[in-house]
Amino acid sequence: MKVVLASDAEGQALERCIAHHLDAYGYEVVDKGTQADCVDAALVVAHELLDDPESQGIVADAYGAGSFMAACKVKGMVAAEISDERSAYMTRQHNNARMICLGSQILGEGLALNVVREFLAASYEGGRHQIRVDMLGKMA
Repeated sequence: MKVVLASDAEGQALERCIAHHLDAYGYEVVDKGTQADCVDAALVVAHELLDDPESQGIVADAYGAGSFMAACKVKGMVAAEISDERSAYMTRQHNNARMICLGSQILGEGLALNVVREFLAASYEGGRHQIRVDMLGKMA
């Protein structure tokens, strides 16, 4: 699976940690590097994901909120601001989220790696959840 990563300066250390971890576990990592702002980081990942429907994305900034708000403005992108493992798994399974936004000031490295693991382990269930996903797809 291809995983696209980016960060702003505040999320750089966390993004590098995640990239190293994913690379060690055999994921294809596309590291878009440190961007000038969390908005730029979210947009570079979101557009890459829209170009490759099989990929997933992770953005790190200070709190996750800025990148989340920016990602949600991109038509067709479903993103989530995540700070726990269960939400990471469920947002992928029930909402078909393609990107998670993490806060380096919120999550330590260990918890962040657990969140990433759960997000990437989940797969979209479809079924009754597709109505919601279709509604989200019409927005933005």
